[in-house]
Amino acid sequence: MFSRRTILAGLTALVLAPLGAVAADLPDLAGRSVVVVTENAYPPLQFVDPKSGKAIGWEYDAMEEIAKRLNFKLEIQNTSWDAMIQAVSDGQYDIGMTGITIKDERKAKVDFSDPYMRSQQFMLVRGDESRFADAKSFGAFADGLVGAQPGTSPFYTAVYEILDGNEQNPRIKLFETFGATVQALKAGDVDVVLTDSVAAKGYVDSSAGALKVIGGPLGTEDFGFIFKKGSDLVVPVNAAIAALKADGTFDRLNQKWFVDYKMGE
Repeated sequence: MFSRRTILAGLTALVLAPLGAVAADLPDLAGRSVVVVTENAYPPLQFVDPKSGKAIGWEYDAMEEIAKRLNFKLEIQNTSWDAMIQAVSDGQYDIGMTGITIKDERKAKVDFSDPYMRSQQFMLVRGDESRFADAKSFGAFADGLVGAQPGTSPFYTAVYEILDGNEQNPRIKLFETFGATVQALKAGDVDVVLTDSVAAKGYVDSSAGALKVIGGPLGTEDFGFIFKKGSDLVVPVNAAIAALKADGTFDRLNQKWFVDYKMGE
């Protein structure tokens, strides 16, 4: 059963304090401007609050705290996922954050921070779904369609762990944004969306029963911030991540966003 305990268990390994992390030793970036880009599509990591219209979430709070600890001026902009990695690689933005899985092939284009969160992928379906109950039964359900963004972890998980390993499989319907995949799921245009546990929880909590999660976890992902290759921000941001783990700040953010926060309330 998908629950807050499932999510928090998945985060535990990365929020335990590393020995010797000392917040007082953090670098001082002397008020320099740092432009961070995000997608605002993964509640509760980053999303637009439906009530206030304000962009909020775990990553916003974490990055604001990192900016404060390192003494840099933070500016946050928005772009689509499919443009983000290349844009950061080209130096259009200093840092990218949108629950980005650390992968070797992405390291060819960008540098990653140390992991700040660990998550697992789950199958998000409509609340009344009864035709299949897990990855195996969905794979055998020939009419079932998956919604995914090309080049993402959910896309490759669908191809190689649920379907037949064919990246051109017509059972995968491609969308430009993660939000569009969820809208297609709600509308009945696809039957499954794969997403990490944190985003799944946000959508389930805000759906009033229209969405649910089925089956077990399909993979483990470590999330990191991304930077242009060779960026001098990697070392100070890693130091801040270590400090925020050590002093319990990430624990408090997990409590705030994965336990206490209720979407739409």
